[in-house]
Amino acid sequence: MLDPDINVRVYTSCIRQKGGTRLQIKELSQKTGVSERCLRYYETVGLLTAARQGNGYRQYEESAIVKVEKIRFYLALGLSTQRILAIINCSNPAESERPLCREAYDLYTQRLAEIEEQIGFLQGIAQKLQKKMAAFDQRNG
Repeated sequence: MLDPDINVRVYTSCIRQKGGTRLQIKELSQKTGVSERCLRYYETVGLLTAARQGNGYRQYEESAIVKVEKIRFYLALGLSTQRILAIINCSNPAESERPLCREAYDLYTQRLAEIEEQIGFLQGIAQKLQKKMAAFDQRNG
């Protein structure tokens, strides 16, 4: 029997519900390596959604872990959050038979071309540096 004179607080960062596991923002941050501030920002711009507990705390579905990883991947590609928003929900193979939607494919194609152009530019710089270093070595060798 519980003693009514004892105050007990129970903190749950992971709550089981019908839909599966729900994560609080701190746990999502820990599992993804993304700061709580960034997660709130992702929510503000519409990249991430969270339910609210009665106390106002955010609750994320466990699938948010994969979504945050996608967001990080797209940001690393140099996409803006607005561009990510246009493709984030269409490029999930679990939701579709196709691995990508047309918008995602077009963005991938464009970004790949930009990256290949940057690689070519950097290779040209590397060659110029190598020539200058070789010339230096010949004079001072």
